[in-house]
Amino acid sequence: MSHDVTWSHVDLNAVPCIKVPPPGPKSVEWHGRASQYMKGYSSQVRLFPVAFESGHGVTLTDVDGNVYLDFSSGIYVTSLGHCHPKISEAVAQAAKTLMNCHDFTTPIKARLLEKLVSILPGDLGGVQLYDSGTTAVEAGLRICRAANHPNLEFISFHKDFHGKTLGAVSLARLDPTQGLRAPGFFLAPRAFCYRCAFDKCYPECDLYCLKYIDTIIKEETAGRVAAIVLEPIQGWAGSTVPPDGYMQALRQFCTDRGILLFADEVLTCMARTGKMFCVDHWNVVPDVLTLGKGLGNGFPVTAMCVSDKYKDQVEKISASTSYGGNPMACAAALASIEVIEEENLVERSAHLGNLLMARMEQMKAAHPLIGDVRGKGCLLAIELVKDRATKEPAEKEGALVYQKAFAKGLAWIPAGNVLRLSPPLIMEDDVALKCMDIIEESIAEVEREAGYA
Repeated sequence: MSHDVTWSHVDLNAVPCIKVPPPGPKSVEWHGRASQYMKGYSSQVRLFPVAFESGHGVTLTDVDGNVYLDFSSGIYVTSLGHCHPKISEAVAQAAKTLMNCHDFTTPIKARLLEKLVSILPGDLGGVQLYDSGTTAVEAGLRICRAANHPNLEFISFHKDFHGKTLGAVSLARLDPTQGLRAPGFFLAPRAFCYRCAFDKCYPECDLYCLKYIDTIIKEETAGRVAAIVLEPIQGWAGSTVPPDGYMQALRQFCTDRGILLFADEVLTCMARTGKMFCVDHWNVVPDVLTLGKGLGNGFPVTAMCVSDKYKDQVEKISASTSYGGNPMACAAALASIEVIEEENLVERSAHLGNLLMARMEQMKAAHPLIGDVRGKGCLLAIELVKDRATKEPAEKEGALVYQKAFAKGLAWIPAGNVLRLSPPLIMEDDVALKCMDIIEESIAEVEREAGYA
């Protein structure tokens, strides 16, 4: 678990440091200027509109001089800390040498592709590079249709998130204002044992939710399913982990029916869950795999990876992009992979996950507001409920806990009644536990104010 923390070490007596109650006057000014023009902010910003100025390692500093501990990794992105010296230098060097040349080969791109394929699961040997997770997912959908022609339909899962363009949005729940999903997209209940859609109990259920997909294929589709698409562990919906055996059974389900398995790991890749890739937890090899977020540690670089037996089909989908695979992106991704390996951050992520999960279990035992704790590695969640028996979501309380902890100096992620924990993989144990102290203190305050026993 050894890793170099000298560059990112923080003094716990000095951090967090709240000089001005946030959002401070400068944050209010800068956010006010920007929000006149920029619309569609995330709930994270709407609930706590600070303006950040800089970041270093596991800390963020706002324009008022307040210093926060970052427990979100920039929403699962800066997994290796803000401004990691090796990655920053790699990007700067690339920017001074060559910024873009469309999809022509560059030495840094060739080295990245060789390195990436060497660590990918199984026979995933075909790669195309992009600049956003959504674009990679859209390419993955097109390759599934090309590789499994004439099958054109997709099945995805309740509350998974895959992006913000038409095909990616059609894989997820739609806001009524967005109209209809694209034709050929169907949703199935997620394997989420805490809130089972079928009101069954695992393992006695014998993975009924998986078997139910046959009913969806028979009753809802035209019987032309190209692929089943899923996040191996949900991110946006709150670190929902499938039960033991589910992913292996889903892989076999797809193989038996001639359906491709498409694992969207834009959020879960690059050691986030305690494995280099989330599917490695179950030794499952998908036919298509998308990567992003932590792949470039903040620099916009993503990838769509496909099995060797289908990689020639990539030629059929007009896969190239203007920005994908540019030298700066490739430099960031290659340096990020090297940092993960050199600093043993797969093992570090698993260790932090075990440490934080044990603390979360202690918190659950002590706080009636907590209904469930879950996750793997550095992808964790605390679900708040009004009553443990009814499991009624405590959404108002979730927002209050988020705001209270942020005001104390913890930059993190809300999702209604689910508090999402996504520490940088480089975070030291005592720093991670101090973050948990802030969360527990905030939960206790909300419990007292709301009259919880």
